[in-house]
Amino acid sequence: MKRTVLALGATLLAACSTAPQPAEAQPAFKADGKTLRQVYEYLHANPELSFQEKNSSAILAAEMKRLGFTVTTNVGDAWTKARALKEYGKLEEGVGGYGVVAVLKNGDGPTLMIRADMDGLPLVEKTGVAYASKFRDTAWSGEESGVMHACGHDIHMTTWIGTARELVANKSKWKGTLVMIAQPAEEIGLGALAMLEDGLFTRFPKPDHVIALHDNAALPAGHIGIGSGYVMANVDSVDLKVTGVGGHGAYPQETKDPIVTAARIVTTLQTLVSREIDPSDSAVVTVGAFNGGFKHNIIPDDVEMQLTVRSFADTTRDKLLKGIERIARAEALAAGLDPEKSIWMRVKENFTPSLYNNPDLAARVSGVLKTQFPANVLHVATPSMGGEDFSRFGRTADKIPVMLLWLGAVSQAKYDAAQQPGAKPLPSLHSSEFIPDPDPTLAAGVKAMTAAAMELLK
Repeated sequence: MKRTVLALGATLLAACSTAPQPAEAQPAFKADGKTLRQVYEYLHANPELSFQEKNSSAILAAEMKRLGFTVTTNVGDAWTKARALKEYGKLEEGVGGYGVVAVLKNGDGPTLMIRADMDGLPLVEKTGVAYASKFRDTAWSGEESGVMHACGHDIHMTTWIGTARELVANKSKWKGTLVMIAQPAEEIGLGALAMLEDGLFTRFPKPDHVIALHDNAALPAGHIGIGSGYVMANVDSVDLKVTGVGGHGAYPQETKDPIVTAARIVTTLQTLVSREIDPSDSAVVTVGAFNGGFKHNIIPDDVEMQLTVRSFADTTRDKLLKGIERIARAEALAAGLDPEKSIWMRVKENFTPSLYNNPDLAARVSGVLKTQFPANVLHVATPSMGGEDFSRFGRTADKIPVMLLWLGAVSQAKYDAAQQPGAKPLPSLHSSEFIPDPDPTLAAGVKAMTAAAMELLK
């Protein structure tokens, strides 16, 4: 087992000592006999945080078993798994915690993997719908909060179930091996990694293609966005600390002011994108937190900053990260500080790699969708600086082609109203007010994923 999974296990185990165990599973719910709308409303009202998807994974696993899949899932809980990772370096059962892997063999042919993610976000829901989440729980960080499916993973799970139902009902129309996976912990960038390092591509049939969809808060429900090449960004979180010499604010000449040095670092960092990255490339360096000092007349010893760094190409990512360290050290030197002692930088390990839609795969799926949907609901998706750990499935040594579709989720009425001059913008993903229009969104999602699967399982 690789070091990254062991490090994850150590992190989870540490959290176990400070945070209460996850809330008990909600009252038993079975998807069998339920419409997709009923399944969606239940999942929306009962979200679970990253690595705590006990109830959601059980529902999905049970439905896959009912449909005739061979299912591997976690029969213990994530807290037990954290201890297993720490003590033994491996997971005894399940796939990456609460991950679900369901396999259905239907004769000779290619192997297709379809992925959905399960976790919600620590947000208090403000949508006002009848099935809004009122659930509260404690995250691995130890913070208690409301929990909400503000990124649409409830749509993803429900579409996943609907697609499996359609493919099972139409087994005579395809051949090969279908692998349906439900992934934990996408929101913290660790779930795909946990599943891969727990043997996803070695314990189960290795896919020829991996596909997924993600709902979109800027497209009308029923519309589909398809991108080729880079569609989502490398996402890095960087911690940067500047240590100076503090003192009285009235006598700055006796100090080495870390606030001034850190402020210079912030402004110079902006030249990384504007002057060092090719204008035809894309990159973002944002300082999201700047913390130092606590009183008007005291120059502090330290300033701490938190950065988010976004890019598409790995070469651009490397240039940005090296540039941040170079600029920080140079500004420290310019301020009369010793860069070796005054600059501390850490790139956090839960890095999410950029998502590259395989062009041949995207073209093939796009071609079949053009036969299933009117031209006016199909869109060419532009690259986004958001991150998605689905990218990891295409980043292994096998270089398996992957592709993610965008699924419009906004009610047509709300979308039309938002286009009017002076109108309030639509709520984005991760907003406490984001709510999909379920019926047309689910119908389009199932239709698109089923069509794509049929094409890839010829």
